[in-house]
Amino acid sequence: MFYRRKIILAMLELFDGKLEKLRLQKLLFLFSKSQTNPEYEFVPYKFGCFSFSAQADLTTMIQKGSLIEEENGLIKKDPAKYLAGLKEADRKALVELKKLYGGFSGTALMRHTYVNFPYFALNSLKAPEILTEEEMAKVKASRPPFSATTLFTIGYEGISLENYINKLIRNDVRVLVDVRKNPLSMKYGFSKSLLKKVCESVGIEYLHIPEVGIDSDQRQELNTQRDYDQLFAIYKKENLVNTAGAQAGILALLENKKRIALTCFEANICQCHRKPLAEAIRKLSGDQYDLKHI
Repeated sequence: MFYRRKIILAMLELFDGKLEKLRLQKLLFLFSKSQTNPEYEFVPYKFGCFSFSAQADLTTMIQKGSLIEEENGLIKKDPAKYLAGLKEADRKALVELKKLYGGFSGTALMRHTYVNFPYFALNSLKAPEILTEEEMAKVKASRPPFSATTLFTIGYEGISLENYINKLIRNDVRVLVDVRKNPLSMKYGFSKSLLKKVCESVGIEYLHIPEVGIDSDQRQELNTQRDYDQLFAIYKKENLVNTAGAQAGILALLENKKRIALTCFEANICQCHRKPLAEAIRKLSGDQYDLKHI
């Protein structure tokens, strides 16, 4: 079993084997603050800090019979004791978590996280009800306003879904344009249907434009930067020449929405076709808009 799932089961063990779903997410978030390299990352969701990865693990554990799902909570069915088997620092942090927040209701935990971590209240439906005007001002200030029209590019290689989404939010990206030919991924959260759902749940539009992608059979045997450069030389001569209409559509979207991001897999922008694509779109605009790789 993955260590991160053992943490969830150990937390349930400490909380008498049962937790409401909202409380579990908030407690897991607070626990993550004690870790140098957190097992789970979080995004600002409709009820505050939320981890899609943790939710996926919970779903898996329910399917495997380790947990029982009820309308308002989760019950630990697995009889094994996980707390004692955790790293000492994590075990102590969970015990301290119970001591500090064991008596907090779901609403109290929401308020506590909103006040102390205002960024995570950005998309909350409950924040206006449970925060003061001054506290709400801090929430709004946690995402500085941007005015410059900017074309971003972003790759998801090597980062979690939550890290990726937070990059988009913190840069005020309003539309994510998926430029993969085939928008499927073995990495959690990055296949088209789920990525679209997650983006829209945090207020970011999602659009897939496959015609500006590269066929997978063209991406074989890419071992050096020279191999990539040769591939992109062909991409510029063939694909970019033949997809002028799609590029114009992306430019129109940029001019309308002001801040959009092209996305593909590679972390290294010099090894991804989104770089020549973005440069072509910027050139189409007369180089009047900023281009930023995040």
